[in-house]
Amino acid sequence: MDAAEFRRRGKEMVDYVADYLENIEKRLVYPDVEPGYLRSLIPTEAPLEPESYEDVIKDVERVIMPGITHWHSPYFFAYFSAASSYPAMLADMLCGALGCIGFSWTVCVLAASPACTELETVMLDWLGKMLQLPECFIAGTHGSGGGVIQGTASEATLMSLLAARCKAIRRVQATNSNYSESDVLGKLVAYTSEQAHSSVERAALIGGVMMKQVPADNSYAVRVDMLKKMMEEDKAAGLIPFYFCATLGTTPSCAFDRIVELGPLCNEENIWMHIDAAYAGSAFICPEFRPLLNGVEFADSFNFNPHKWLLVNFDCSAMWVKKRTDIIGAFKMEPLYLKHENQESGRSITFTHTHWQIPLGRRFRSLKLWFVFRLYGLQGLQAHIRKQVALAKVFESLVRADKRFEICAEVIMGLVCFRLKGSNELNQNLLKRITDSREIHLVPCQLSGRFVLRFAICARTTESSHIQQAWRHITQLTFELLQEPSH
Repeated sequence: MDAAEFRRRGKEMVDYVADYLENIEKRLVYPDVEPGYLRSLIPTEAPLEPESYEDVIKDVERVIMPGITHWHSPYFFAYFSAASSYPAMLADMLCGALGCIGFSWTVCVLAASPACTELETVMLDWLGKMLQLPECFIAGTHGSGGGVIQGTASEATLMSLLAARCKAIRRVQATNSNYSESDVLGKLVAYTSEQAHSSVERAALIGGVMMKQVPADNSYAVRVDMLKKMMEEDKAAGLIPFYFCATLGTTPSCAFDRIVELGPLCNEENIWMHIDAAYAGSAFICPEFRPLLNGVEFADSFNFNPHKWLLVNFDCSAMWVKKRTDIIGAFKMEPLYLKHENQESGRSITFTHTHWQIPLGRRFRSLKLWFVFRLYGLQGLQAHIRKQVALAKVFESLVRADKRFEICAEVIMGLVCFRLKGSNELNQNLLKRITDSREIHLVPCQLSGRFVLRFAICARTTESSHIQQAWRHITQLTFELLQEPSH
């Protein structure tokens, strides 16, 4: 493919993508295929000779689309949103074309694309200011922190835990020189909510440390008294509390841990507090939701996913640290081929993200933030968040008006947790009917031992009409279910 054909095919692909998104609600949101369906549709080996572009694009519809769950359909209400917008897609196209591997500000005398690293630093400052983060998290101030784009919140949690582990081991060894690293490691204990995402527990498995789940209150949030009690018991048993991962906007019910209470305890006990706000963090750009972030000043690190709700397509997970030396000190390795003349200057600490992440290479993901921030503006992004919260309230009102159903958790943002009044089996059967219909897509959670359906406002194009249609579909399936003799 030469430049001339690329121009032609590129325009065709833009038309294909635009047509797909404009007509996505005509497709069944959930695929009707069996595991392994794809293997029989394509050859067992790569072609020896080049094939035509026309054949490849035909196979997108024949092979790929039948197995796609359409995350951007206005009838997709599962999990949490996967953000997308046309400006972000264009930025991703440019990122792929530039093809830079932005692992450092410079490498030896060869530039590894300074713009890639510097734009990321500035965009995280822009975003941090939108969130009204304390100045200590902003790189472009006199603070000692800064931001970095990770691939996912899972990576951010892991990086924060590993940095906390390193800091704790060094602190203990400084006062107990006879302790080996393995001696300290065996005593370290981390904490998170029983409602936290599974990736938090996975971070502890990878980090080789013990993690305990803190029971949540009736609103599914962690409060300080329970965490304090667990920490005191562990210290009395000879363990060393070192890390707490708070969640703002839990996956099951979008609950918010009480970080205003928890933060001072963590600071007092010299425990690293990381805040995982993967979904809800985007909403903090709206003044009416910003109080939910109060207490972030006590945190050592904070993370949320613009690729969930801020119109930036996957992957783009924003992470800030209060003291960048904590994270750099845990991961800094500099073979000769990565050394550069600016590495000892103050600005180098800010402009080298090599030591802030697991991979060495990094894509130019900040272009997506730059395009979206400039083409939507803060007001446009706030309007998107507010519209989706309002749509969740529409669905909540529909549920509350039907006495057969109940709301299972406070509706704060774009998630509604609801269920049919009755047994878990009844609700499992309802969800199965919804899934089998493939007209809308929901997933469940468990709250207080009850099987609960989650209805999350996800697609950028979702309107009130889609909410009304989804509710009509749910109530029709409910009617059919309750007509069965067993019910």
